[in-house]
Amino acid sequence: MKLNFFAAFVPVAVALFGAGSLAHAQQAAPQTPSVDPSFSAYTLAQECAQKGDNAALGQCIGAVRGIVRGYQYGVLFLGQHSQLNPNETQAVSLCLTNTPVSTMVDEFLADAKQVDEDALKRTPAEVAVLGSVHSHHGCM
Repeated sequence: MKLNFFAAFVPVAVALFGAGSLAHAQQAAPQTPSVDPSFSAYTLAQECAQKGDNAALGQCIGAVRGIVRGYQYGVLFLGQHSQLNPNETQAVSLCLTNTPVSTMVDEFLADAKQVDEDALKRTPAEVAVLGSVHSHHGCM
């Protein structure tokens, strides 16, 4: 079964940025989105898969931790500065109590193996990581 990380991430993006800005971004976006090849989901998955290389694994764990923490700060900001109902905030929150980053990395790698290589190359690492983490650790 192929996972669609975009399907997991779109509700989060709508909640964080508003449907209006997302609709505008979709209209203004070119047909093929520009993805930094040095930080695509494919590149991050390749780096994270190098279990024997401490430098690569450190880069992977740092990237995943940074993506997740940045997202959590965004959700916190959203909760403090918007008029969202508690259930709407919960829908975009992550329940990560006592979840090691290494677990999130392993889940991301397992999810990435289910996606076509070309799709991973076109997907920003942030979208893939958050889609994976949200599918495994969403608070709903």
